[in-house]
Amino acid sequence: MTSPFRFTSPEPVDRTTGTVAAVHAQITRDFGIEGAPPFVALSAAPDLMAGAWALMRESLLSGHASRTEKELVTFGVSLANRCPFCVGAHTLLLYAGGDRELAGSLARGERPEDPEHGQLLDWGQDMRGTGPFAADEAPEFVGSALAFHFINRIVSALIDEEAVSGGADPAELLDSTAGQALVRAVRDRPEPGLSLPLLGTEGPQPSWAAGTPVGAAFGALRSAAHAGAGLLDERDATLVRESVAAWDGFTPPPLTGDGLPDRTERPGARLALLAARAPYRITAEDVKAWRVPPFTDHCLVHLVAFGAMLAVERVEAGLLGAVHPA
Repeated sequence: MTSPFRFTSPEPVDRTTGTVAAVHAQITRDFGIEGAPPFVALSAAPDLMAGAWALMRESLLSGHASRTEKELVTFGVSLANRCPFCVGAHTLLLYAGGDRELAGSLARGERPEDPEHGQLLDWGQDMRGTGPFAADEAPEFVGSALAFHFINRIVSALIDEEAVSGGADPAELLDSTAGQALVRAVRDRPEPGLSLPLLGTEGPQPSWAAGTPVGAAFGALRSAAHAGAGLLDERDATLVRESVAAWDGFTPPPLTGDGLPDRTERPGARLALLAARAPYRITAEDVKAWRVPPFTDHCLVHLVAFGAMLAVERVEAGLLGAVHPA
């Protein structure tokens, strides 16, 4: 069977050990999906895998805010990032949660009938404004949105989305044994904080979620992702940071004349920038130009994660600017 992973060869789930095996077990239990591709794609770097899982679990799956409303936000994020795999996944998760009419309308490209649902979808697509939710729910909504700004980029960069995006009818899919496990997980509300012991790193918590499990997860993921900057020399790392900082956080670069670093001369900077701004444009040639010994799957995942996290922080900065204007 052809692997759905574009540039890496992750260990099969049943052969993993240590942190990776523990994260997979928790994903199966709390997310309802065994071997979820976005997390398998990160498994060469256990700290990144655990951080991404913890951020998604503690914001989207746990907490007290409406799961349906958070799914609408993440659906909007995935639309904005041109991630068809994640768009399809959120549609299925809404369906599994009992929101069949809403899921069907979104799948047809229609706007939700409920105006509040429409506002949440709009905010997910462009977070440069105050979110339509209560202040005490910000860790869950902002955390869910930023989790998928990161996950979307990992999926688009490292996964063949056509290979993992099936055309099965949701009703038939959810009627299977695996589908029923997904339904049970979506309709459950896992206990907050249980992913935090899996984290291998710590980092400063963001102001919008300080002192919460979401804040701890975000800080850990950010710290792990920024370790990827060490794969670049200082000149290239500075170029990537400055380029992403000058970006608006949403507009993709044009297909030509975009000022990307040359593949031959600065392949690492090119990969990191593409991961941040247009991960679906990463090609085998881009990866081959950079990935020479001693670079491994672990290194590639970290470099992509570095670019993805810079994009997440750029979106976060735009959001905080709207909430706390200078």
